[in-house]
Amino acid sequence: MIAEVQCIPSPVGTPEDTYRYVDAAIAAIAATGLPYEVSALGTTVEGDPDAVWRALRAAHEASADHADAVVTVVKIFSAASDEPSVDDLVRKHR
Repeated sequence: MIAEVQCIPSPVGTPEDTYRYVDAAIAAIAATGLPYEVSALGTTVEGDPDAVWRALRAAHEASADHADAVVTVVKIFSAASDEPSVDDLVRKHR
């Protein structure tokens, strides 16, 4: 499974650390050990569906634990078989 998650906390951080609560979501994904890529508007993570769902929840909760509110947007790709990897999908654009 491949998922892209965008956590939009309010506020996004503190005066000293502008994106602190966004960074907390990324750190939560990193802590799962799953392969992930950070982009300008979201983070893509891939792996076993159960592990990916746990990572998405961890990202949302990491932002929510610090911010006053958070909206989390998720896009999911899954296939019955021969699922491509993130690298397969973006290789020609790198």
